[in-house]
This record gives sequence, C-alpha cells and structure tokens, in this order.
Amino acid sequence: MKTLNDFNFQNKKALIRVDFNVPLNDEFQVTDATRIVSAKPTIIKILEDGGSCVLMSHLGRPKGVQDEFSLKHIIPKIEDILGVEVKFASDCVGPEAEEKANALQPGEILLLENLRFHEEETKGDRDFAEQLSKLGDIYVNDAFGTAHRAHASTTIVADFFPENKCFGLLLAQEIESIKKVMEDGEKPVLAVLGGAKVSSKITVIENILDKVDHLIIGGGMTFTFIKAQGGKIGDSICEDDKMELALDILKQAEAKGVKIHLPVDVVAADDFSNTANTQICDVTAIPDGWQGLDAGPKSRENFDAVVNQCKTILWNGPLGVFELETFSKGTIALGDSIANATKNGAFSLVGGGDSVAAVKQFGFENKVSYVSTGGGAMLESLEGKILPGIAAILN
Repeated sequence: MKTLNDFNFQNKKALIRVDFNVPLNDEFQVTDATRIVSAKPTIIKILEDGGSCVLMSHLGRPKGVQDEFSLKHIIPKIEDILGVEVKFASDCVGPEAEEKANALQPGEILLLENLRFHEEETKGDRDFAEQLSKLGDIYVNDAFGTAHRAHASTTIVADFFPENKCFGLLLAQEIESIKKVMEDGEKPVLAVLGGAKVSSKITVIENILDKVDHLIIGGGMTFTFIKAQGGKIGDSICEDDKMELALDILKQAEAKGVKIHLPVDVVAADDFSNTANTQICDVTAIPDGWQGLDAGPKSRENFDAVVNQCKTILWNGPLGVFELETFSKGTIALGDSIANATKNGAFSLVGGGDSVAAVKQFGFENKVSYVSTGGGAMLESLEGKILPGIAAILN
C-alpha cells in the first residue's frame, strides 16, 4: 500500500483529493472544521518536503454553478488551520486552473473550485479526469468520505498516474483502523450496532459475524429482534418485513459462536419528545401507546460488562434517541464504557454519522482510539466491499 511516506515531494506538485465537504452557516462560516483539520498532516508533510499542493474537493450537492456551494467561502478557515495562504482557482479545470497550478511554487497551496459544479465529476467522466490530472505530478487521495464513490476525482483520475499515486495520511489511517477491527483485531472482538433500522445494517451484520465474538444490538432495530421472538414492543419502531431475517441472524450467530446481546430493559415514552412521560419497561413487555427510545439501566450495566471484557471494539450507531436529552443516557453510558476499555488497552473504532455526532457531542472524541471521517464509506468497508477510491490506488 503506497502512502505519502513512499514519496519525496520536493519540487513536486501534489494533486490531492481532500474531503472539505464541511457544514456552513448562513454567513458561510464553517461550523465544523473536523475534515479540514484531518487533512492537515498530509498537506503539511508535502509542503515540508518542499512540494506544493493543488487541493480538489466537492461541497454539497449543487445543481450546476451555485455561489452558496463555492469553496471560496471556506478559504479563511483553511488558512487559519494550516497557517498558510491559500490561492484559489474559480474553476477546477480549464486555462485558469492550469495556469495557476503551473505557477505554484514549493510551499504554496492552490484550492480548486467545487468539483461538482461539473456533472462530469459524479459521472466519473474520463476526459474530465484527464483535465484534472494535468494539474499535478503525484496524485494523493486523502478523502475517505468519498472513497466509496467512483467519481472522476476519487477514482478515474488515478489512471493517469500509474506510478505516482498514493494514499494520504488520513485515508491510510482509515484503512488501517478498519483492517485492525476486521482482520487483525485482538480477541475478544466486539461490534456495537445501533440506529433505527435492521435493513440499513443487514450486510454489515452478515459480514462481521465471521469476525466478531460479541455483537451488541441497540437502538430502534432492537425491536425488530424482540418482536420476532414474540416480545410485546408497544408502539416502538419495527420493520415487520425483517423479522424473519432477524431470527435468521440470531441463528447464524449461534452457529458461529457469536454472542448477541440485546437490551433487556428500555426507557419507554408516551411521546417522541423531551418532555414525554417515561417509564422503565422490560424490553419484551412495552405497553401499547408507549415506545422504547433508549436502553434502560440494566441493559447499560450488561453492555458495560461486555465492552470491558473486549480488546477490539467497533461502534456504529447510537443506543437511543441521543439528540433528545431524556433519551441520551444509554448512548452516553456506552461511550463511557468504550472510553474506559480504551484506557485499559482496547482498540476502539467509531464510525457512521450518528455515532460520530454522539461521540463529538458528549466529549468522547479523544477517549477512543479512532473516529472515522466517512459514514457511507465506513459502512461499505464493514460490508466487505473494496471501495473504488481505494482500489484505484492499489491497482
């Protein structure tokens, strides 16, 4: 696996696919700069080698050229984080982009305009990719968040750098972290899967059953498993058409010697709101008119015991509706358990939009081993798929 460290960038121009798809407020200020901060080590390494950087990214889902999706808005934040002036090209291909890229001196950075202002980007257009390839000597992919898309800048462009392509430090770390869980994990290995629907995690569950010793299932998808086994779930969320599948997963797990841990009690509410009436219910006996919205105290205790006996931990999905404070305790307790296990030497990987949001919200970011930057890409990796953006560098 070729990474940044296999190249010396002195007097070389690195064409870097970064993921600067960051949230902006109404004043076009960046409200969460995590993705820019994550790309910093790659950019600084190249500049310190004596190279220059041409950065390409998308922002949002524009329909053609739309000013609110222009990457020029995030330049002040990039300069603030990198401590380096950032030049800007008002298009990502064409004469201006080529002229500015050619004029770059060692130690300088050029940011190209939003790739998705051109529909050729998402179509994976070869001519468009070739135009991009003219802007650098070495292609670096450091955008894990888009590695599952076969777009021009994430996959096709690599064809034009047969010998001169590599993973950036962030993407290499993402690959290593997933490998550490899926292939090299010290046993016992635990996966915690939460979230609302079984359907969105089926392929993940099926793929990881061969790799884990314990599987905690939480969040809304709990109730499909409980109802399938004859439990009463009141008005809790349930995918009735996935109940057979849930039973099949339980059978597969048993056959493979994987212990599945479901909540035994829940915090049930009579309304989906912070001010709802709540009660602690046995997970198999939730009254009509009530819905389970968080893991109960006994479940948290059980999960804590499982987490703290494991050496490798994957966390994907919350245990309850953590966005509402009343129903955040299960997710916070799980975060505390994983942080404690990590402190005692376990390797913990957190990935998937909601879990990452929870980890940040409750201050666990620096208490786990690694927080993945890619939601969809992370899920597809866990499903056992080779991501196009990764395959393009390896081939």
